[in-house]
Amino acid sequence: MRGFCSILVVLAILGSVHGDLQMGFYASSCPKAEQIVQDYVNEHIPNAPSLAAALIRMHFHDCFVRGCDGSVLLNFTSSSGNQTERVAVPNQTVRGFGFIDTLKSLVEAECPGVVSCADIIALAARDSIVITGGPSWKVPTGRRDGLISNASEALSQIPAPFDNITILIQKFANKSLDLKDLVLLSGAHTIGIAHCPSFSNRLYNFTGVGDRDPALDSEYADNLQSRKCRTPNDTTTRVEMDPGSRKTFDLSYYSLLLKRRGLFESDSELTRNSNTLTYINQLLQGSIENFFSEFATSMEKMGAVEAKTGTSGEIRRNCAVVNS
Repeated sequence: MRGFCSILVVLAILGSVHGDLQMGFYASSCPKAEQIVQDYVNEHIPNAPSLAAALIRMHFHDCFVRGCDGSVLLNFTSSSGNQTERVAVPNQTVRGFGFIDTLKSLVEAECPGVVSCADIIALAARDSIVITGGPSWKVPTGRRDGLISNASEALSQIPAPFDNITILIQKFANKSLDLKDLVLLSGAHTIGIAHCPSFSNRLYNFTGVGDRDPALDSEYADNLQSRKCRTPNDTTTRVEMDPGSRKTFDLSYYSLLLKRRGLFESDSELTRNSNTLTYINQLLQGSIENFFSEFATSMEKMGAVEAKTGTSGEIRRNCAVVNS
């Protein structure tokens, strides 16, 4: 009986480990860390719910370049001599840096030099989605912060709104994420907002001759052009990616894709591949609980992408700069 119990304990431990990441990694070194993050998120995100979309986007962009290592947070410094991910085009509209800095300062006050910025991003992204009514997922911790951040890598590796399905599949495969993950993680666009330059070519100059993307529903395009992006270079107007349902984490984003009302070219591309289209239809035929469960699984996979653990990297004292 004692041996059987020991086996159960071992299985329980193994079940809580994702690679070298593990659930409750800070249980002894900083037991209040996850609660500090959750409490601050629960206090502030309801007053600024759009930050939930911003934080999950930050997590996504962080994981796609050198893994989930907080490299998206690093500022350019003259000593490093290179432009960091933070200034790359895909990240110029990323928000939430100040929010992460505040969380880091709160955690540092409790446990100096223990909890990584990378883990804080991952936890904050999950907690912000949960408090706004979205799905929850497991966030094993133990990530270390990276020492390198290059703008050129962000530009080439982060999936772009202009990417076609072939490029999207390849960029996801490069991170050991498959077609199903591509469809599910794109589902976060249900609470997303976008700036006009990320899709205005579809309205004004799709093939370089002043034309419109024929794959975009004409009525939807008319509305975007007359009420939202009146000029192709409007950098201030924010456009809902899931009109009428942006504050609700639901399946309506996928319904819009089938109506040719996906905002980005990359959204539209999901309907042009038979496999991704099948996944979309399966999600729409299922329950919201099924979507939440499937989304959680893909988020857990993404959150473990190329994670630095053990003695790799460092625990940054300040999320914006590597330790001196």
